[in-house]
Amino acid sequence: MLTAIGLLPLALVGAWSIHDASRYQQREQKRLMLDLARALSSAADAELDSTVGVLTGLGRAPELQQGDLHAFYGVSRMLANTQPEWIAVMLADSTGKVLWWTADPIDAAPRKVADPDSLHAALVSRQPVVGRIVRGPRGQHAFPVRVPVITASGKLYILTAVVRPDRMVRLLDRQQGLGGALTAIRDSSQSVVARSRNQEGRVGAPPSASLIALMAEHGAEGVGIARTSEGQEMVTAYTTLSHFNWLAVVGRPAEQLSAASMQGLGLYGAGIAVSLLVCFGLASLLSARLVGTIGALQQNAAALGSGAPLTPSASSVTEVEQISQALALADAQRNTREHERMLLLDSLNQALTSHQAALAEAREAGRAKDEFLAVLGHELRNPLSPIVTSLDLLDLRNDPASQRERGVMRRQVEHLRRLVDDLLDVSRIISGKLQIDLRPVNLADVARHAVSAVADQSVSASLPPALWVQGDDSRLTQVLNNLLSNASRFGSSATHVSLTAEAEQARLVVSDNGIGMSTDLLARVFEPFQQAPQSLARRTGGLGLGLAIVRKIVELHGGQVTASSPGPGQGSRFEVLLPLAAPSELLAAHRVDAAQAGLQVLLVDDNVDAAAAGAELLTLMGHAVRTAHSGAAALAAVREAMPQVAILDIGLPDMDGYTLAAAIRAEAGGSAVRLVALTGYGQKEDVERAYAAGFDLHLTKPASLDDLQLATAERPR
Repeated sequence: MLTAIGLLPLALVGAWSIHDASRYQQREQKRLMLDLARALSSAADAELDSTVGVLTGLGRAPELQQGDLHAFYGVSRMLANTQPEWIAVMLADSTGKVLWWTADPIDAAPRKVADPDSLHAALVSRQPVVGRIVRGPRGQHAFPVRVPVITASGKLYILTAVVRPDRMVRLLDRQQGLGGALTAIRDSSQSVVARSRNQEGRVGAPPSASLIALMAEHGAEGVGIARTSEGQEMVTAYTTLSHFNWLAVVGRPAEQLSAASMQGLGLYGAGIAVSLLVCFGLASLLSARLVGTIGALQQNAAALGSGAPLTPSASSVTEVEQISQALALADAQRNTREHERMLLLDSLNQALTSHQAALAEAREAGRAKDEFLAVLGHELRNPLSPIVTSLDLLDLRNDPASQRERGVMRRQVEHLRRLVDDLLDVSRIISGKLQIDLRPVNLADVARHAVSAVADQSVSASLPPALWVQGDDSRLTQVLNNLLSNASRFGSSATHVSLTAEAEQARLVVSDNGIGMSTDLLARVFEPFQQAPQSLARRTGGLGLGLAIVRKIVELHGGQVTASSPGPGQGSRFEVLLPLAAPSELLAAHRVDAAQAGLQVLLVDDNVDAAAAGAELLTLMGHAVRTAHSGAAALAAVREAMPQVAILDIGLPDMDGYTLAAAIRAEAGGSAVRLVALTGYGQKEDVERAYAAGFDLHLTKPASLDDLQLATAERPR
């Protein structure tokens, strides 16, 4: 049994390897057959091109160009006699009327054209045409090669060479195919022109039904099973990629492809059987020596279990003797060890059970927290979206009577959005998922932009033209925005931002004249949910997360942040130290053009208020907007008229936005459509999933006017 079990995996692996190698060999054989069919098709094209070239040269003869058809008859007849595969040369005028055949006297009555379709095709297309193979009045099979000729006077003639299939038969003879292979060349009607077997009996014959079915299944070229006209099953490769629309076919008996693999499996099976027999014999000889000593050990083991005295037994096998001694020692220590073992197992099981329960609870709590924060961000951003869009609409209408109220509403909405972002960022900090994208950044530019964006407080700045650090510009902007927001919320009326370089560090200082901080608050100001004492009215607002986020972002940049204050009522000072970096050698940034006016826009959102407000804002921006509140309605709108821009919510009632984006891409085919994800899910993994699903842009709700302008902008160049 041990021998069989040991050999079984090797036997299975070996059998699978042989099977896999056989399948690979069969695929290679099929690939070689298809390559041979392509080579055969190319060779046939070359032969036909050669005939076209000869006829083209004949058409340039001065006799024809000057309109002397009698003299040209003699030239054509002389050329036809030099071509062993040509039966005759025929000349027809632009109406398709045959003027003469070189096989007949020039004044003889014209013969009937055996393949009028190809003659008509040459007259219409004025391109070389190869007709189908037909049996002539004298019982010979041949195919026409027709070349249009336009003389110097502008007259159109059709020169035709009637070619025997012998030329293609010799081509098949020259091709060195696979052993036992059957090759054939068929014309545009798929009738046999040349065949490596039974040429005389099959010339002009149509394809078998199985070959027609194979071609219908695989298209222009492919490999599969088909039967020959003799009834033999063949693995058949074909190609129709000839520029004359001819068909090249290569077939090989199906049994040849499977014979090698069956032979290999047979030999392998015989080898495994012989190996098993030899191993069984050797195992039997060795086991006979161990049976006696194992029996003695078995008796002592039974005595140890029942508490009976052990029977000493000697053995020449060192390992067996050591087992006997170990059994004796185990008998002496069994009672003590058994008691200790039971105590230890009980303690271990209790600890393991407690640890697993605590770990499961921690995982469940972490998963529930992540799900809660994701849903919280989505649910809070969804109602904010129509509010922000409505404010943008009011700003565009510029009603002076509501200017003050709009300012109040926009400040409060921005405050709500900042609270949501702080909640999600602190969650990433706690879980260790907050990431930054480090690259050379001009910190002076970041500071200038942040200061210029502050509209509701007095901020001055002392900034150099450039000061480079290695950092994430969006996260550094977030650091400065949080510090400025903190100063504003805690009573600053004169905030100052300065940036200097000291040794190997950049020093960014934000100082204010606000309420200041006590010594106790300074010790914990960068901890989450810590704030200065406030009245029950909480006029400053906030969750106490901004400075905790600042510290984590600065630490991820390899820097440090400190806070200082002379005391309550005397203002605060925050210093950020970041390592300096070399200036970027390549300031290549993608430029996004201004939004294009007059685009066809589809806005999909199950929130009716958000969709209506967004549509009205986009309409005021000059776009033609349609709305839909479900995936099915969106697809119906797309099928009615493909939009240039589709702004999609991710959480739809009948399908998610990722599935809808893929469906719109499929409906669009090759036409360009810009897909924009507008959703309340704004975590890093949500953004990555949106771009992986084919979106061109990801926007987080609530969408501002700038966001909608970005959504309808041209693609970055």
